[in-house]
Amino acid sequence: MTDYLAQKYLRPRKIPNTACSGCGLGQLHKAVVKAIDELGLGIHDVVWGTSIGCTGRQTFATWRGDCFAGTHGRVYAMATGLRLGLALEKKIILTVGDGDAFGIGLHHLLNAARRNVAMTVVVGDNLGYQSTGGQYSWSTPQGAVTDSSPYGMREPNWIQDGRDILAMLREAGATFLARHTSLEGESLAQTVKQALVNNGFSLIHVPFPCVTNFGGTALGSREPVEMFRWMMGGIGELWKTGVYYDRSNSRPEFTELVRSIPTAPLGGLPHG
Repeated sequence: MTDYLAQKYLRPRKIPNTACSGCGLGQLHKAVVKAIDELGLGIHDVVWGTSIGCTGRQTFATWRGDCFAGTHGRVYAMATGLRLGLALEKKIILTVGDGDAFGIGLHHLLNAARRNVAMTVVVGDNLGYQSTGGQYSWSTPQGAVTDSSPYGMREPNWIQDGRDILAMLREAGATFLARHTSLEGESLAQTVKQALVNNGFSLIHVPFPCVTNFGGTALGSREPVEMFRWMMGGIGELWKTGVYYDRSNSRPEFTELVRSIPTAPLGGLPHG
């Protein structure tokens, strides 16, 4: 990340971060902060949250402004409550992992999309449970050798064989959905900007390289260049990148909807 962005937005004690050498989280993090900067937002304009895993640990706590962390899969419910209490112009950004978003937190994520809560969810997908040793997850490519699939991952996942987690989120009610790998830095930053100006639920799925676990086990190499080449080859095949769905500002945002509900008189519901 450039010195300008780091000095303006990040906590000095968090620079540099403690991610593994070659990890793509720096690329993802830079794209999000670059989007914030290009929109002219300051540290007081954004509340940054996360849940569990590598993605959260390396991103949310670096923010110089307000930030928070939730337990497994619950950050979307927490952000919904926070959204109701915040000024409408405040932005909520969540950087979460694939296990948190597409696994244990999927029910809460779908409900945030259903309600069209104004938040931007950036799913940093390192293709498995890498912070706990490299087990396969909901988005591990089929056939990949991992710590928990020594003969190759054979389960159906959320991104192959005609399934796409973004399609489920679209049906749930999300109003902006996109996918980029972290290697597509400039395109990712511009898409994050689009997501942030949507007054509703936005999500960007961002596969990124995990050199240590995925590269070492699935690819047989911990050389970043080998991992990067493999990921670039997956664009268009494993991952169709770009804006998947954009109906920004087409549905009532949850907070505005709730605030428009007339207050019932004390003592119970009004009589029909």
